[in-house]
Amino acid sequence: MRFGILGPLSVTDAGREVAVTAGRDRTVLAVLLLNTGRIVGVEQLIDAVWDQAPPATARGQLQTCVSRLRRVLPPDLILTDPAGYGVAAGPDRLDAAEFTELVARARAKAQADPAGAGDLYRAALALWRGPALAGLESPAVRYGAAVLDEQYGSVLEDWIDLELEAGREGDLVPELTGLVEQHPLRERLRAQLMLALYRSGRQSDALAEYRRARDLLREQVGVDPGAALRDVHRRILTGDVGPAARGGQAVEPIRALPRSVGDFTGREEAVERLLKAATDTGVLAIDGMAGSGKTTLALRVAEILADRYPDAQLFLDLQGHSEGKPLTPDEALLALLRQLGVDAERIPPDAEGRATLWRTQLAGRQALVIFDNAASSAQLTRLLPASPTTLTLVTSRRRLIGLDGSHPESLSVLTERDAVRLLAKIVGSRVAAEPEAATAVARRCGGLPLAIRLAAARLAHRPGWRVADLLRRLGDAALPELAAEDRGVARAFAMSFEQLPERSQRVFRLLGRHPVERFGTLEVAALTGLPCDDTQDVLDDLVDVNLVEEPRPGRYRLHDLVRQYASGLAEALDPNELHAALAGLVDLHLQVGSRLALDRESDYAHQDLIVEPPLRPELVGLAADDPQWPDEHRTDLVPLIRTAAAIGQPGRAWRLARVSWRLLYQRGYFADVVATCSAGLAAATEAGDEYGVATMNNYMASGYFVLGGADEALSRINVMLEYQVRTGNRSAEGRARANLSGVLMQLGRIDEGRAEGRRAYLLLQSAGHRSATVVLRAHLSYGEVMAGRYREALHSSRIALQWFAENRTSYFLAVVLIVLGQARLHLGELDAAERALRCGRAAARRHRIHTDEAEATNLLGRVELARGRPDRAVERHLAALEICRDRGWLPRLARYSNDLGLAMRAVDDVMGAVELHRQALATARRVNHPLEEGRALSGLAACLVDQDREAARRHWRQALEIFERIGVPERFEIRQRLGEVDPEPGPRPGYANSPLTAM
Repeated sequence: MRFGILGPLSVTDAGREVAVTAGRDRTVLAVLLLNTGRIVGVEQLIDAVWDQAPPATARGQLQTCVSRLRRVLPPDLILTDPAGYGVAAGPDRLDAAEFTELVARARAKAQADPAGAGDLYRAALALWRGPALAGLESPAVRYGAAVLDEQYGSVLEDWIDLELEAGREGDLVPELTGLVEQHPLRERLRAQLMLALYRSGRQSDALAEYRRARDLLREQVGVDPGAALRDVHRRILTGDVGPAARGGQAVEPIRALPRSVGDFTGREEAVERLLKAATDTGVLAIDGMAGSGKTTLALRVAEILADRYPDAQLFLDLQGHSEGKPLTPDEALLALLRQLGVDAERIPPDAEGRATLWRTQLAGRQALVIFDNAASSAQLTRLLPASPTTLTLVTSRRRLIGLDGSHPESLSVLTERDAVRLLAKIVGSRVAAEPEAATAVARRCGGLPLAIRLAAARLAHRPGWRVADLLRRLGDAALPELAAEDRGVARAFAMSFEQLPERSQRVFRLLGRHPVERFGTLEVAALTGLPCDDTQDVLDDLVDVNLVEEPRPGRYRLHDLVRQYASGLAEALDPNELHAALAGLVDLHLQVGSRLALDRESDYAHQDLIVEPPLRPELVGLAADDPQWPDEHRTDLVPLIRTAAAIGQPGRAWRLARVSWRLLYQRGYFADVVATCSAGLAAATEAGDEYGVATMNNYMASGYFVLGGADEALSRINVMLEYQVRTGNRSAEGRARANLSGVLMQLGRIDEGRAEGRRAYLLLQSAGHRSATVVLRAHLSYGEVMAGRYREALHSSRIALQWFAENRTSYFLAVVLIVLGQARLHLGELDAAERALRCGRAAARRHRIHTDEAEATNLLGRVELARGRPDRAVERHLAALEICRDRGWLPRLARYSNDLGLAMRAVDDVMGAVELHRQALATARRVNHPLEEGRALSGLAACLVDQDREAARRHWRQALEIFERIGVPERFEIRQRLGEVDPEPGPRPGYANSPLTAM
C-alpha cells in the first residue's frame, strides 16, 4: 500500500484507490503521515481534529478514528504508544519520504555529477500532484503542508539552477514566468527568471523584471531587493553573466578531442591514480620525457571520464616544447574560445578580456579540457578554468611544481612486459612466436612508447619480416641511447623514413622546414610542387607510418621530435630547391590574401594589393573559395612573413602582412593586425624599404586605434605621413591624413581632425580616387556631427549616398546611411533617422561589418529615447553593447555604456545608470577618449543631482572643462545645468553665448 501527501491525501493499493472518506479520519492520517517515524501525542491529534475546541468525548472519538483506519490500512502501519500514535512509512510507502531521499541523493552528487543530480531532482519533483494535502483545512495539517510546500519550492529552485548551468534556459522561461506570477516575492525565482531571459537574448526583459520586483517589494513589504537579486541585476548590466544559449536553445555539446589510440597498453596504476584524483581536484598534471606517452595517457583518462563531462571536451597544444615559441595566453585563449564556438568577432583582443570570456563560457558547463605540451606553470595561469564542473588535464615535459592544487603524475618508460604487449598489439602473432626477440626489441627501444610504436609500425607493414629481422635492423648502438637522448629516437625515425618511397621522402624533408606547425593539403602542394591528389596520397602514407599526425580531418602536423628529425634531413636538399619550395608556400598565402582583399578595399589601396601572377593558380582558386581559410591560417601569417624575409623576399614579407590586413581587421583580429604588421615592419626595416616601413606603420596604427591605443596609433601614422610628404606621393599622403583625421578626433582634437580630413579629401580627389573620396566624405561627416554642424553632415552624407546608389556599390553603404541617420537624429527628424539607420544596419549585417552593425543599433536606441520610449532604447543599447563588449572595442564600449546609462536613468534605474557611467568613465580615461569621459561625468552628475548636489556640480564642472577644451556642442547643455544647480544667483560668465540661454 502507498500513501501520498504531496498533493491531495491519497491511499492506493496495487494502483487502486483505497477510500478514506471520513473527514476526521483523513485529518488523523494526514497528521500521522506528516510525522512519519515519530509518535504523535494524543493531545496534538485532538487539536488537529477539533482545533482547540474538542468535545468531552474527544479521546474516545479519536480511538474510533484510529480503529476505522486500521480496518482499511495494513495492520502494522499505525503504531500505538502510551503517549499517542505513529506510523512507519519509508520511501517505498510514502511519497514525501521518497521525495526526501531523492533530494538528498541529488544534493550529494550535484557537484560531481550535475546531470545525474538533475535527473534525481526531476524524479523528486514529479512526485508532486499539487499543493501538499490540498483540501484538508486543519491548521495543524496546513502548517505541516506549508513546510512541505516550501521544501518543494527550494528543491524546484535548486533544479532550476542546474538547468540554467546546463544551458537549458530557453525551456525554462515559460515555466519560470508562471512560477514568478504564483510566488511574486520569491527573490531567488525572480533572479533565475532574469538569468533565463538574459541568456535567451532578452536583456531588456530581464532588466524590466528586476524593476517589477523592486517596485513590488517596496509596495508590499517596504524593502528593496536583497543582495543576491541586486547582484544578478548588476551582472546583467555589465555583461558578466555566464554563457548564453543562442536563440534560447541548449548549448550544443562540443567534441574537440583527438582520436585516442585503440591499442593503449599499460599505465593501469597511473590511470587508477588519475581517476581517483579527478574526484578530489580539478587539475591533473602529467609530466614525462619526450615520447613517453603523456598525451596518450591524458586522452585515455578523458575517454573514461567522457560521460561525466557531456557539455564540452576540448584539446589545445600549448607548443611548450616546439621549435616555435610557446603559445601566449592571448593565443591560447583565442583558440579555446574558437573551439567553444565563439565567433572571432566576439573575442576581446586583450588577455584579460579573453580570460574573463573563457571562464564565463565554461561557467556551469560540465567540461573537460586537455592542455597538451605546456611550457611551464606560468603559461597556464590565465588558462585554468575556475568552474568546479570542469576537469583539466595538463601534459608537459617539465614537472609543473608551480601548479597549485593539482595532482601530479610523472611518467616513466613502460615496463618490459607492457612494452612487449604494446608491440604485440600493433604487430600481431609474430611477437608471440619470437618472445626473446620481442623482448630484445622492447629493451632496445628503452621502453619509450614513441620508439616502440615506430619500430612496430615498420614490422607491421612488412609481413615477410620476422621480429629478429627488425631487431637486426635496429642495430646495436642506437636504441640504448634512445632512453636518454633524442639521437636514439632519431634513429627510430630513420628506420621509418628509409622505407618511404623517394617522393614521400622528399615531401617529409620539406615538411621539416615548413614554418607553420599545422598544415593542409594545399599548403603542402605549394611547398612541394606536387598536384593536390598526389600530395594527399603522400600525406596519407606519412600518417599511416606515424611520421605525420592528423589531429583533425584535413589538418596535419609533425610531432616536435619528428619535426627536428625531418629538419635535419632537409640539410641534404639542394639550397635552390629549398628556396623555391618556401617561395612557393609564401606565394600561395600572398596570392590568396591579395584576391580576398581586392573586393573589400577602396580604389586608393589597390596599388598595395596587386601582385604578380600566381605560381599555382589552381591552388589559389581553391584556397580563396574556402570560407574557413582566413580563420584557419590567421596564426600562420607571422611565421610566413618571417620566412619570406629569411629567403631574401622582404618585399613579399611586408606585402603579405598588407594583403591580410582587411580580413583580420574586419573579423576582429586586432592583435593579429599589430603582430603581422610588426613582423612586416621588421622585414621592411631590415631591407631598407622605406615605402614598406611607412605602409606597415600605417596599418599597424589601425590595430592600436581600435584596441584603445590612440596615442600609439597617432605616432605610427605620422611615420607614414612624413614619408609620403617627403616623397611627394599625394595619393598615399591622402590615405595617411584620412587615418590621422579619425585618430585626432577621438583624442578630442576635433578641429585639427576635420582640417586633416579636408586635406586628405583634396589630395585623393586630385589623384582621381573617386570611391575613396566618397568614402572619406562619409567619414568626414562624423567630424561635422561631433562639431555640431548637422546640416553640413547631412549634405555630405547625401552626396555620398547618391554616388553609391548610382554605382551600385554596397560595401561602404552602411557607414553612409549611419552618418545620415545620426545627422537627422540631431536635427530632430526622428522618422527619417530611423529609416536610414535601419537600412544601414541591414547593409552592415549583409557584409558582416560588425562595427557598423553595432553603431546603427546603438543609434536606433538613441532614436527610441528621443521618442520617449526608454524601455526600447535600453533594448537597443544592450544589443549594441553585446556586439561591442565581446570584441574589445574600447572606445565604443565607453560610448555605448554612456548611452545605455542615459536610457537606464529614464526608466528610473538610477543605480544601474551610475554603474554604467562609471564603467564608461574608466574606459574613456584608459583609452584617452575625452568626449566620452565628459559624457560619463555628465551622466553621473545627472544621476547624483537629487541626492548629492555638490558631487553633481563637481562632475558637471569637470565635464564642462573637457567639452570647452575640445569644442563640442555638449558644452551648452552643461552650462545650463550648472546654472540650475549653482548656489549663487545671477548670470555667470560665458553663459550668455549658449544657444540654449539665447532662446
